[in-house]
Amino acid sequence: MSNMSFEKVKKQIEKKPEKLERFMKFNSPKKRKFGKVTRKCRKCGRVGRGVIYKYGLLYCRQCFREEAEKLGFKKYD
Repeated sequence: MSNMSFEKVKKQIEKKPEKLERFMKFNSPKKRKFGKVTRKCRKCGRVGRGVIYKYGLLYCRQCFREEAEKLGFKKYD
């Protein structure tokens, strides 16, 4: 069961309420207050590396390149 993600296991035992209750009690993901996982891209949902947090943008670098013009950023050569 170590290779299975939380969502996959949860989906498998959804129809067994006793097992689901116990699983949720001991295996639910920890709520994070800081770190990479707390910041995710508001467009595509990527987490961790490449998320531009400055000025409260919260876009990953790929989405930022698509949205930069709309946000008012100009490209200087």
